[in-house]
Amino acid sequence: MTLGGFSTTSDDVPSPLGSRNPAPPCPVWRLGDTPVHILPADTGGRRILVIGWCGATAGQLRDLPNSPVPADVTWRWPGSYAVIEERFDCVVVHTDPAAAFPLYATRWRRGWAWATSARALASLIRADVDARRLACAILAPSVPALAANRTYFAGVEQLPPGARIELPRDGDRFRCAITWDPEPEPCRLAHRRLRRGLAEAVALRVRADPAVSADLSGGLDSTTVSVLAACALGDKQVLNAVTIHPEGRSDGADLHYARLTAEASAGRMAHHLLPLGVKHLPYSGITSVPATNEPAPSTLTQARLLGQFRWMRRELGARLHLTGDGGDSVLFQPPAQLSDLVCAGSWHRVFREAHGWARLRRTPVVPLLRGALMMARTSRSNALAALGRYFSGETTSDHGRSSIRWFTHLPLPEWAEPMALSHAADAAAGAAAAIDPLHRLDASLRTLVDEIREVARSARADAELAQFCGLELHNPFLDASVVDAVLRNPLERRPPVHRYKPLLVRAVGDLLPPAVAARTTKGSFEADHFTGMRQNLEELQGLAEGHLAALGLLEPARFRRHLRHAAAGVPMALASLEQALLAEAWLHAHHRDPAPAWDVNPPLEAP
Repeated sequence: MTLGGFSTTSDDVPSPLGSRNPAPPCPVWRLGDTPVHILPADTGGRRILVIGWCGATAGQLRDLPNSPVPADVTWRWPGSYAVIEERFDCVVVHTDPAAAFPLYATRWRRGWAWATSARALASLIRADVDARRLACAILAPSVPALAANRTYFAGVEQLPPGARIELPRDGDRFRCAITWDPEPEPCRLAHRRLRRGLAEAVALRVRADPAVSADLSGGLDSTTVSVLAACALGDKQVLNAVTIHPEGRSDGADLHYARLTAEASAGRMAHHLLPLGVKHLPYSGITSVPATNEPAPSTLTQARLLGQFRWMRRELGARLHLTGDGGDSVLFQPPAQLSDLVCAGSWHRVFREAHGWARLRRTPVVPLLRGALMMARTSRSNALAALGRYFSGETTSDHGRSSIRWFTHLPLPEWAEPMALSHAADAAAGAAAAIDPLHRLDASLRTLVDEIREVARSARADAELAQFCGLELHNPFLDASVVDAVLRNPLERRPPVHRYKPLLVRAVGDLLPPAVAARTTKGSFEADHFTGMRQNLEELQGLAEGHLAALGLLEPARFRRHLRHAAAGVPMALASLEQALLAEAWLHAHHRDPAPAWDVNPPLEAP
């Protein structure tokens, strides 16, 4: 379900085969049923399109074209959306600051083409995959700053999130002004804004399609979304709440808390248990995923994810599914907060939170304090430059030192080729030299913005997987209005780094069963990963001679040896290994599945 257009008034523009134009005479195309609100101005010839899921009322939308578009237009209302202005001299794009509704652009002839699909634009200009982007994703998955605005396709870039971007008609470089800069707002209470934002985000989806289902994992995030969805449905319909669990085990802690929530719903939830067996283990059939804009985060667990989606569509008739994904990124305070407290001179909180974090992680407190002091004296650009030197081999790894730092230096895998390291080093040097548009934010906020945007943007690829199962996948925690509510909390009111989501409990605790609100842990399927790797080892080793090797990014023999050691349980960092498998599976799908075909004479959409 994609949508796009061009920064030209010409009607001689292509469109993907099978698409329709929902906004003639403007050169806009749509595949599927992505929501589009078309708003013509009373005067001046300007027209506005609101694309995606937007919770603005009809009256609020009607007023948009007849006055300057407000700077906060993409986080003013619930939902995940962008706003497009069609003007005589350019197309103006207002992007979602959370990147949950990313937009992409590429130069085309004498103008620009924009779309919600990077892969569609890559097909338009016949772009190759971007080896540098792949190398950064594999070697530094926790440093999204290295990617900047690059996509996985050469010549296609992501438009900056939280910005007003002018795409000129003549194809000149686009002009960008950052509109979202989440400076603290001491006069507004974050927990109240969080509750309102989440409730509105969930209600928007429920109103759009009452045939809704929700994850009910037993954790705080999914439980909150499920409870809010059940409340939004009211007495009209019962919410289908789904809990997955290992086959043959129905007594785990997560199931216990999920059952408590369902029982406390007063009949507003129908609780469904979905047992998952051997065929759903991680790494099973990872090359069978369909092609997406970028590697989907759930690729390695696709058997479990798509098995759940197909079951819900078949057995429950679900069309729209809600999850609590993104809650961890939005609600946890990063350890970098200790550095901010040092800069603020809040020494009592520094020592208290450092001791709390040390107890939680069972680690010495002195390295944490030392790391906080060092980070307070290090700029983000200097940290990026140091990362570049690390990839260049000029410095050694800081792996195992304090976890309080701008960026973690993952151990360099022995199978990484020099070209991959060179790509990562160049990307880090470029990021260090670039001007940071959010340089006024403190370290913990800047860290959170990067992480949230990476999680939100890549979650779109998971949503693409769901669409192949006939399901709309939504993550309300990643709505820009929710993210904005949390990130504007002043430092003096932010929760301690060692507390488990106290802001969420304060916001919605009265809606949750007391035992769920008091949870401080969450179960996991981590043990299944090693079982799945061992079971699928032969197939995984076959990927070593694939596209990444052809691009000169990994050495097959060493990669296979690393896989064997990992499957045998040899202690090692798995992040780069898993990212390489994920990227190889994506490349396999991209080269296997036909690219979107373009039609030079698109038909108009019937009124």
